Amino acid sequence: MKKIIDKLYNENNLSDKELLTLLNNLNEENKNYLFEKSYMTRMKSYGNTVFLRGLIEVSNFCKKDCMYCGIRNSNKNANRYRLTEEELINCCIRGYSLGYRTFVMQGGEDAYFTDEILCRVIRTIKGKFEDCAITLSLGERSRDSYKTLYDAGADRYLLRHETATREIYESVHPNMSFENRRQCLNDLKEIGYQTGAGFLIGLPNQTNEDFVKDLRFIKELKPEMVGIGPFIPQKDTPMGHLENGNVEIVLVMLSIVRLLLPEVLLPATTALGTLDPEGREKGFRVGANVIMPNLSPFENRKKYSLYDGKKFVQDESAEELKNIIKKIDSVGFNAVMNRGDNIIWKRK
Repeated sequence: MKKIIDKLYNENNLSDKELLTLLNNLNEENKNYLFEKSYMTRMKSYGNTVFLRGLIEVSNFCKKDCMYCGIRNSNKNANRYRLTEEELINCCIRGYSLGYRTFVMQGGEDAYFTDEILCRVIRTIKGKFEDCAITLSLGERSRDSYKTLYDAGADRYLLRHETATREIYESVHPNMSFENRRQCLNDLKEIGYQTGAGFLIGLPNQTNEDFVKDLRFIKELKPEMVGIGPFIPQKDTPMGHLENGNVEIVLVMLSIVRLLLPEVLLPATTALGTLDPEGREKGFRVGANVIMPNLSPFENRKKYSLYDGKKFVQDESAEELKNIIKKIDSVGFNAVMNRGDNIIWKRK
């Protein structure tokens, strides 16, 4: 196994057969060796930097009905909300005063947020803060919409592909198109966004063969960001009875993606920290280099319940931010709040 890991480290690629062999034969010793190599790659690309992004959960209305998601359209128990334009802008103003220079606007596929409204918000924020980056994570939209938002000043777009296996994708995404999801990601890349893909760990019937498909998809797409997190059930969904995804598998996938794409921006997700109190720190040690503290109005945070057990910080104030930075520093990493662009990306 060490020969395969060394090849991955040196060449940043493996065949599908080699990837499967690696996943099927990882023991504790080989896993630690893999983590060592991914950590070395992280240090060569970004050093011990951890980029902080300010997350704003703009709306929990969603027209989609993903089987695992707590804000799915069919969940009648969801306490719905959406931020106004003024609230969105004020979140960014507050975040900027705390030192954030990237704002991540995430939400369900809410028809209220038209291109006109989003462009107005983007231009207002960019007009106030020229040195900030805006990341959108608002689901599937048309190519024209993506281009319009990019031209208004949006820098990045996150759209996890969720799984590269058609059968699994279709089983948990009713009335959604496997091909369209991929096309959206291709459109984002072609337009010029720093593009984020990613996948869930712990979906029903998921195997190592499926993970190989995910890894190959990531390697071929070459996104600037990759989000990998564990499935966590939400009680009001059809998948609410299932078990959590495996934290160790998440760490293995983070590690391999870091080796496949050395320059990738790789979040240590909130879900990882939800399942393991030291999950984020473990993520940093295998290659992750981004976290996204919450800037949303506190009264809305529990309403944005994608899964159960999500941890809520009482106040993302200057004092709480100091605590976040202190914890990152305490495990040997350096918290940074600048734009934190992918090191090989240039805006067209």
